[in-house]
Amino acid sequence: MTKLRSFFTASALAASFGALSLPAQAEGVIDVAIIGEPDTLDPMMSTKDVVSTVTQHFYETLFTFNGNWEVVPLLADAMPTIAEEGKHYTIPIRQGVTFHDGSTMDANDVVDSLKRWTEVATRGKGVADKIASIEATDDYTVEIRMNEAYSPLLSLLAFSNSAAAIYPQENISETIGEVIGTGPYKLVEHRPDQFLQVERFEDYASRDEPSNAAGGARKQVLDEIRFVPVPDPNTRLEGLMSGQYHFAEGLETEAFSRLEGSETAEPVLLRPFGWPVFAFNHKAGLMTDLNVRRAVQAALSPDDMLYAAFGDENFFVVDGPLYPEGYVWRNEAGIENYAQADAERAAEYLEEAGYDGTPLRILTSHQYEFHFKMAEVAKVNLEAAGFTVDMQVVDWATLGERRNVPDLWDIYITHSPFLPEPALTSLYNTASNTGWADEEKEKVLNAFTSETDPEKRAELFTELQRLVYEQAAFYKVGGFNALMGKSRKLEGMDETPWPFFWNASLAE
Repeated sequence: MTKLRSFFTASALAASFGALSLPAQAEGVIDVAIIGEPDTLDPMMSTKDVVSTVTQHFYETLFTFNGNWEVVPLLADAMPTIAEEGKHYTIPIRQGVTFHDGSTMDANDVVDSLKRWTEVATRGKGVADKIASIEATDDYTVEIRMNEAYSPLLSLLAFSNSAAAIYPQENISETIGEVIGTGPYKLVEHRPDQFLQVERFEDYASRDEPSNAAGGARKQVLDEIRFVPVPDPNTRLEGLMSGQYHFAEGLETEAFSRLEGSETAEPVLLRPFGWPVFAFNHKAGLMTDLNVRRAVQAALSPDDMLYAAFGDENFFVVDGPLYPEGYVWRNEAGIENYAQADAERAAEYLEEAGYDGTPLRILTSHQYEFHFKMAEVAKVNLEAAGFTVDMQVVDWATLGERRNVPDLWDIYITHSPFLPEPALTSLYNTASNTGWADEEKEKVLNAFTSETDPEKRAELFTELQRLVYEQAAFYKVGGFNALMGKSRKLEGMDETPWPFFWNASLAE
């Protein structure tokens, strides 16, 4: 099937894309092939990368990350003043920032947005009990008072994933209706499953500092950006190669050599990118039993899963620590439980659990094809250990919906970039859709997030990693490099897990 797809002709592609009814392409317009339809345009409500990639163009946060993954101000005027041993943040808010509806942003918009974030967003809910108050002290100053010091707070406020986005106060409710942000581009048309079109916001208030990854100036060189959901990775590749798209995310490793040899497109390889993970359901079903989780952990063979997923050792590494070489967080705690590939030991855990053959439900999707390929190998591993496996292959939007309903799944397959702050990873958070709740884990996690000394934080993360393996909290499959592709005419882009297109331009 894969080989046949590679022989699509340009005319066949044009016919297949015609059903999408894309507007005619204009000068200064790019088409971006994304892995599927974003299931929401409210960035607080999702931890999915496809949502972050799209919504960061029209919604912004108080802070963001520069090229060194340092937190820098965005809608905040400057970095906050921090007092009372990390319990009192005073944040100056930029003046002269305009929302897409023409209203002016002030501290009241920020306060109400942050309060909503603590109520509805996975990451916001995870820190809500540590926040005593969020208040405006004048039109352009916000104060956050903490019940206890929380060292990752600024990183959370900077992250575009489950984002603490700033909305107009009048538009804030349990469900956000009209898309109104402060970003360099504004939404002009959205046809679900066909395209989402944004255009330059003429009243955008950019920062003055030099551009530095997502930090600094956000230049609006392009007139319009169209995000086109293309679930099949081979179709994304062929569209990029034919010139239908200027950028395509989530490409398979086989595409690398074709892109290298292309005169019109080129590969974008993020190395190292991140880690595929099997997320376990701690709220309901089979995986609430520790012995069942340990049986899964013992049965899986990451070597085989990664080879099936990527096929080329240049694109993956079989590696147990939760962070790769070069990160301060890397340690060896608990990794004796990684890469066991031991069906007999897994069967012993199942016997201890009194497993009765109830199907183990694994959620996965073809839109990230490497997820599906890992799931196929995992099914073989798990059946060899004695599991009955029900592999449910759905589109990515449906997976995102189902994983929020604990009764519908036991494992879902996802991935994450390596994040600069471990607390940004929702899998450690009891409030996440996996719901890992444990008294010892909470004690270690609270100590980790309240500690400010870097060496002590690294020691505490070692304890957290030990608990991940000891309790089989989730399963890191390994490390991988991510392949995207772009037109050779597309210039000025930073290589980032969440591609953005301000500062980008099209060469003549």
